[in-house]
Order: sequence, then C-alpha cells, then structure tokens
Amino acid sequence: MTQLLLKLADPHFLAALLAALAAGATVITLALPVLEGDNLGRRMKAVAVERDRIRARERERMSKGQKKVVLRQEPKAYMKQIVDRFKLSDWLGTETAKNNLTMAGFRGQQSEITFLFFRLVVPMVFMVLSASYLFMVNDFGQPLMIKAGLVLSATFLGIKTPEIFLRNVTSKRQLSIRRAWPDALDLLLICVEAGMSVEQAFRRVSQEVGTQSVALAEELALTTAELSFLQERRQAYENLAARTGLESVKSITTALIQAERYGTPLGTALRVLSQESRDQRMADAEKKAAGLPPKLTVPMILFFLPVLFVVIMTPALIQVFALR
Repeated sequence: MTQLLLKLADPHFLAALLAALAAGATVITLALPVLEGDNLGRRMKAVAVERDRIRARERERMSKGQKKVVLRQEPKAYMKQIVDRFKLSDWLGTETAKNNLTMAGFRGQQSEITFLFFRLVVPMVFMVLSASYLFMVNDFGQPLMIKAGLVLSATFLGIKTPEIFLRNVTSKRQLSIRRAWPDALDLLLICVEAGMSVEQAFRRVSQEVGTQSVALAEELALTTAELSFLQERRQAYENLAARTGLESVKSITTALIQAERYGTPLGTALRVLSQESRDQRMADAEKKAAGLPPKLTVPMILFFLPVLFVVIMTPALIQVFALR
C-alpha cells in the first residue's frame, strides 16, 4: 500500500500513466469504426430475439392464467428506492432534463430514474476521490483553502458530468439525423407522390433509412405508431419535432400540420423543403471546408515544418561538417 501511495504521488509516474491512457484511448478511437460493425443488423437481431421471448412469455402466461405481464422495462430496484427516498425527481428532475433525455434517445421511467441516480452519485464519487487523493496521498504542498477549492471544483465537475454526457449523446444523435434527413425527405416525397398515405410513407421511409441513420429510423417508426393511436395527428408531428430538436425537422412537421389542416398539396412542400435541406447541408460542408486552413495552421507549424526543415537542412549540414 505504501509503494502504491508513493507511486501515485510521483509526478513522473502520473505523467507516464496519463500518456499511456491517452495512447490507449487514441488506439481505441481509431479502432472503433473498424470494430463497430453493423449496428442496424445487431439491433434487428436483438428485436427479433426479444419478440420471440415476448411471444414465449405471453404463451406461458396465457397457458397458466397469470396476470398481465408488463413489457416496459422497470428501473433497477436500488436506484428507484434511492430516487424515491431522497425525492430526487422534485429537486433534480426538471422538464429540461426530461426533454434532453428524450432527444438523446432515452425514453421511459427507467432512463429518468437512472439519470437522477447518477446525477446524485457522481458528484459524491468525485468529491470522495479528490478529497482522498489531496488529503491522504499528495497535497502538492498547497494550503487547506486551495485543497478545499479543488475538492469543490471536482464536485462541481461531477454535477455537470451527467449533463455533459447527455449533451454529447444528443449532439451525436442529432448529427446522425441531420445527415440522413435530406435522403429521408426524398424518399418521403417519392412515397407521397406514388399515392401512399402519410402513415405508410413514414413506415416505408423508416425501413429504408435505417441503414444510414438508426436514430432517424427509430423516430420515424415511433411517429408511425403515434399516428395510428393518437387522437390528433398534429400531436404526433409535434412530438417528432420535440424529440429531434432540429429546425429542419420542425419545418417539415409544420408543413405536414398545415397540409393536414388546410388541405394544401404536400408534395410541393416536401420538394421545396428537401431542396432546402440539401442546400443547407452543402452550405455546412462549405463552411467546414472554409474553416479548415486556419485550423491546420498550428498543426503544420508544430509538426510538419520542423520535419520539413530537418529533411531539407540535414544533407546540407552533413556536407558542411564533412568539409571541415
């Protein structure tokens, strides 16, 4: 234990450990796209397995005459007990947090209780770890007030960590939807002009666009289900816009609501909005391309130019020293 504490207090060991973690994270980041495989295929297989399991369970229930089985996943018992005991839903569960969970793809009571649980536990873990390290392992020669400030900073970071994680998941999900949205609009336009109803068009598009964006396929499939059982179709369109949080999706839902209310032609609106979405995607790509040279300036100065100078100057220096 003493040797471990001495190693943790050694700056060189910590620097080597952080370098090793950074190298491992880099390798994992580069290898993830190769090892990721077919997410849609795995999800479809999991859905098929779960469907068979539900059928078997329902047959067993019907044969034994048991009570109705709830298919919605229930939250973990200990998480639910902690959330209910401390009433976390009253002072941590806000409407903004629920909307962010929905936009990140986490739905149901299980996701909300898990988020509230980690929002309580993570700050405590950060506080305990930082206090243990600063007061028991290495205090870096700092006074008590500085160490207390560092512990408070770590606790505040723990408070924000679940929100940062949720924000990152939401941004990745929105990026996936945004990239596949113009293609989905083209498919939706083709289906509508072919004479399909809106429900059939949404169902067909959700099946075809799944290979490009699983998140968009899930949202369209959920919208198809809501169009079937909600009393007002407008509510289903508004829910789609709220779940995605994208302006392009909101414009489409507005056009669908207007077509539903006033009987305006839907094909013309979809064609115009599809072209606007493609133009917007091209403008975003041009904006990123225009911002690339300033971003490459610092890496070129730090990494490319020294190597270039070494390659150019080394033969000349060798000849100069050889003549001497």
